[in-house]
This record gives sequence, C-alpha cells and structure tokens, in this order.
Amino acid sequence: MEKIWLKSYPEGVPAEVDFSAYPSLLTLLEESFKRNVDRSAFECMGQELSYRDLDHQSRNFAAWLQSCGIVPGARVAIMMPNLLQYPIAMVGVLRAGCIVVNVNPQYMPRELQHQLNDSGAEAIVILDHFARTLQAVVANTAVKHVLMASIGEMSAAKPLPAQLVIRDAEKIPPARTMPNHVSFGAALSAGAGLPVKQIKIGPDDIAFLQYTGGTTGIAKGAMLLHRNIVANILQTDAWYKPLLAKSPETEVVVVALPLYHIFALTMCALLSAHRGGTALLIPNPRDIPGLIKTLRGRVFHSFPAVNTLHKALLNNPDFSTLDFSKFLLASAGGMPTQEAVAKQWFEVTGIPLLEGYGLSETSPCATSSPVTNKMYSGNIGVPIPSTRVSIRDDANVEVPLGQAGEICIEGPQVMAGYWNRPDETAKVMTPDGYFKSGDVGVMDRDGYIKIIDRKKDMILVSGFNVYPNEIEAVVANLPGVFEVVAVGVSDQQSGEVVKLFIVKRDPALTEADVFRYCKEQLTGYKRPKHIEFRTDLPKSSVGKILRRELRDGTLVPPH
Repeated sequence: MEKIWLKSYPEGVPAEVDFSAYPSLLTLLEESFKRNVDRSAFECMGQELSYRDLDHQSRNFAAWLQSCGIVPGARVAIMMPNLLQYPIAMVGVLRAGCIVVNVNPQYMPRELQHQLNDSGAEAIVILDHFARTLQAVVANTAVKHVLMASIGEMSAAKPLPAQLVIRDAEKIPPARTMPNHVSFGAALSAGAGLPVKQIKIGPDDIAFLQYTGGTTGIAKGAMLLHRNIVANILQTDAWYKPLLAKSPETEVVVVALPLYHIFALTMCALLSAHRGGTALLIPNPRDIPGLIKTLRGRVFHSFPAVNTLHKALLNNPDFSTLDFSKFLLASAGGMPTQEAVAKQWFEVTGIPLLEGYGLSETSPCATSSPVTNKMYSGNIGVPIPSTRVSIRDDANVEVPLGQAGEICIEGPQVMAGYWNRPDETAKVMTPDGYFKSGDVGVMDRDGYIKIIDRKKDMILVSGFNVYPNEIEAVVANLPGVFEVVAVGVSDQQSGEVVKLFIVKRDPALTEADVFRYCKEQLTGYKRPKHIEFRTDLPKSSVGKILRRELRDGTLVPPH
C-alpha cells in the first residue's frame, strides 16, 4: 500500500535509511569504539566499563573462544542478568564470528535444556548464582565449555547486592561438578596473551538466536542477522534523533529491561553504543526502591520500559522526587500502555510515554509514536523508516483503512526465519515477504495503528469478538485496582465468557464493586462473569503479564 504514514513523520526523519555503511553489527560497534574511546559505555553497581575497555576485553574473550576451537557460526549462550560481563561476552562472541544465544537466567532446567539443545550451543557464559540450573542438564547437551561469571570480577569484589535476584534456596555448585569450567575472568586474562583471528562477517550472517514463543508453545529461535540488527539500530536512531539531539551531554539510558530480551538489547544497549552513550545497567528492576536509589542524583536522558514497570515506579512516592530536568525520552513497549499510567507518568516526569511496537522477529522495533507526540493516544504510532505495515485478513488480503485485521510487517529488520524450523517460518511469512505478527490491529488514514489484541487471546462470547485489552483498560481505571487481566473461560450457554484476575490496590475492593463498575462501562457481552482476586500475577522477564498461564490454569491456585 501507499506509505500514508509518511505525512505523520516529524521534520528531519527520513522515509528510508541507508544501512550500507555497516556490513555487520561488529563493524558498527568497532566504529563506535574508535570514536568514543574514553567515554563510559556501561555502568553497573558503581563500576564503569569504557568503550576502550569493552573493545579490549571483548577481543580477549574472542581470542579465548578461538583458542578453544570454537569456530565461526558456533552458538554461544549467555545466561545472566544485567551485569558488565554481558556486553563483554556478547561482543566477544560476535568478534569470534559466532552466534549469541540469549538465555533467561530465571529458566528452569527443562527450559534451559530445550534452548541449549535446540540451538546446539557449544559454550555458555553463566552467572555462578544460576549454575545449579545448568548443572542439572549440562550432561544432556552439546555444551563443552562453561564460563562462570561472578559479581566480584567486575565490581571490585563487592558483596552480592540485595537488588540482584537469585533463588535463595539454591547454592552455587562446586566448580568441579561443571565440565571444563573456567571463570569468565580467567578466560579474559588468558585471552589477553592470544592473537585474535580476524573473521569476515557479512550482513547475512546470524548475529543472535532470540528465542520466542516459550509462553505459548515450544520456544523457537528467531534468526536475527547482522543486517537485521544494524538496520533496526539505524532506523530507531533516525526516529529518535530529533529529540535526543537536543542534549549537549553524553546520553545516559536507563537499562532496567533485561539485556537478554530483544527490547533492551537493541533499543537500549546497542542503540546507546552506536550513539556513544552510557547504558546504566539495572540488575533487578523488580527492586523498585533499589532502582530509585540508583537513579537518585543521576542525570538520565532515556528510559525504555514496559507498563508494569511504569506503574510500579509511579506507585512508589519516592519516584516523583527524582531529577527529571534532563529527561528526554520515555519509550514504552512490550505490552499495552494503560491510559491512566501514561497520564500519571506525564504528570510526574513531564515527559510523555511514546509507545512503540515490535517483536523478537522484528529485531524488535517496527512502529513508534513520533517524538513530537505529547499526549497519550492509545495507539502504537506509525511504521518507522524503511518499514511497511499492512493490515490483512485471514486470506492474506489487505483490508480497508479502519477495518481490523492482522498486523503484517515488512522491512530490513524482519528475521531470516526460525532456527531449524522451516515449517514454523512458513506459517508466519507471507508470499510477498511480510511477517504475520499474530496481533489484530487497525490503521487510520494518517497511518497510525491501534492494536486490538492478540488473535489467539480474543474471546468469543455468543459470536461476538471480545478483546481482553479493551476490558483491562476499562477495569484498570477503577481506583481500587492495581493490576488486571482478562481471559476467556468456557461457558455452556455462550461458548466463552470473560473472567478477570485482579490484584487489589485497595484491600476493601469487592467483586460487587467490580461488577457494578463494569455494568456502567461495558456492554453486556463484554462484562466479566467471573472475578478472582490474587496477590500477584505471573509475569515474563520483562514484566509482561502471562495471560495464557492464567487462562490455561497452569498455575497453582492463589492462597
């Protein structure tokens, strides 16, 4: 279709972006290393990692990997929270010509074994506090090299900070129980005396295997090529430049989202590295008081996050006492931003939440609100430069403007496919090269897109389509509600009905209060028939509420 969204672009944002200057992500990073030698690239728990140090240390790690016989194209897993070792390991793996496999450090043994076996990872860099999980499955994988990182390696032997999440009941296994175990620090030291073989890396080489779909089925590895990641960095850089260019200082981005997630990886760490900024790593964003303490007295310019984190920060009165005088950009994604949260965020910080949209399969950013937007709009913005979005029906036919259909995305940031799963790849790619997102949306005449819901989350009540996002947005405005999720449950009369799971803000809130409010706000078939109060809701590593776990009843009942 015609790019009707271009008329909504802010001045200075190009329709297309040229990616030819960087044949690989490594080329982009090495150019930044030379340009920003003495600047701080990453900070964590009071320690800094300069661009010079990141350059040298990642070279050392690449040399160590090569000395172990790990060849270009091999997969190396990284399983750790936001610590300084992560960017060193990530860049080192890329420099060795290998593929980074990002792993959630909160994985259970079953989940970890699947990802290691599916990817065929030969090595893993893991924080020692999570090594017990690896110990349970490593013998059943192809992993030959285990690198154990520790807090003390990069933090002047500081004691374990309270803000770092570990499983309290678990103890670190003795090193002798891990095959070919070596400390990450020892590998860097050994690599310092070794040469680095220069590997020719091209745009079509795989940079990351980004696993997705673990909450809805078997996790699949999205193959993100070097050109996919480079494209998305340059696309988002062009999109945000009119706003971030206003700062005369080195930009500081708060990285509270986990780096093993594509949102933080591209939109925080890699975009910041390209721009010569400083990424302030937060090991555990669930520790809201600790996060606020880290930000107190700090200058920060950018803070990407998700709705649950925005809400948790706003719920802490100390958040409003921070210095927002240099704050420029608050990007939101990963899940819908609720209107009440967006309005309160603007009241407290003076900065609007700019909603964006993307998936692991799109590196991730596909659409974003223009940086000139000042108010909550309830949409996900417009396609970013060099990106096309088409709203299509089940027959892959584009629907008229204003009509709901599946959001389909085409652009240089779209993955090459799923690792070793051509059948699954075929299910999500159209014949003309669009990625089928699985999300239902509507595009207006100015190119703005509003998400209705996930196709698979839609509730069918007596033949009427009910979208959980709409129900949740309404109920979230009830003052006594802190968090809410709507799911469909079977019903003999209407096929399905709406059930709400609610975390209370006001302990006095009752079912009757909620039913009464919904009767005033929602038409009959959209009103909930069942309500269950809980002390908390299941969430993913980035704070996205796991609706399917509630719908399928896989969690233990509340106590």
